[in-house]
Amino acid sequence: MKVNEKCAACLWDKQSRRSDDPGYLAEVREIIDSRRENDAAPYLVYLFRQAYQRRFGDPDPFAEIKREYNDLVLTLEDEIREKIRSAPDPLAAALAYARAGNYIDFGAMNHVSGEKLLSLLDDAQLCERDLPAYRAFAAQCAKAERFLLIADNCGEIVLDKLLLEQLHTAFPQMELTVLVRGEEVLNDATAEDAAYVGMEEVARIITNGTAVAGTVYEMLNDAARETLDRADVILAKGQGNFETLSGEGRHVFYAFLCKCEMFTTRFAVPELTGILVEEGAD
Repeated sequence: MKVNEKCAACLWDKQSRRSDDPGYLAEVREIIDSRRENDAAPYLVYLFRQAYQRRFGDPDPFAEIKREYNDLVLTLEDEIREKIRSAPDPLAAALAYARAGNYIDFGAMNHVSGEKLLSLLDDAQLCERDLPAYRAFAAQCAKAERFLLIADNCGEIVLDKLLLEQLHTAFPQMELTVLVRGEEVLNDATAEDAAYVGMEEVARIITNGTAVAGTVYEMLNDAARETLDRADVILAKGQGNFETLSGEGRHVFYAFLCKCEMFTTRFAVPELTGILVEEGAD
């Protein structure tokens, strides 16, 4: 997904708030101005991070935030699991909760609050617009052998686990795999985070081998590439995965909340609207 001028301006604003060092900001400006036509925002953020590390070292400002939101959603896990099980369509309910958890995004959002998260979870449901993609998703899972969930954020990954539980119940023939980030980047989930929330109880966990907050195929490690190539059904969570995967000719389902103007404009919806779309169907 191309970086338009508004997106480029937003990327610049976020980095200028991070540091006022002239040398660093000059590197940021050069990265933005020299971007290639198909460079997605998560890849540019990866380049910003490299520039920042060269100058200032490798602080991890999201370590406490990640643990906070993993713990917060873990306290809700049993309650949400019961709501899912008692829903008329547990799989649809689980998918709606997992999508609502995409709110926990300290890269795209200027402010994230536990109160807003709880409100979104209370209102989590699929809408009429989602149903064609949902029906296609369920029908393809019924025939699939290998399922890949490409994860996004901490906290959200707890809800992804509940979704995978329902997928296992509904389609026990599927082998379930979760792809997480290979290194720390923003508040995205890593293998350590996935293990912390108990993801290994329901799925195989692999990493993408990079610190990109998305899925850039050329940068994936061999295991991630093979798993992506062999998956019968792929569900990619979050804007970053959409930005890096969409338009690449793959058959992918995407689930996320629209958290910035580029996405609200593209899908013609208000901010924080949930999106479920299928791309690349035959």
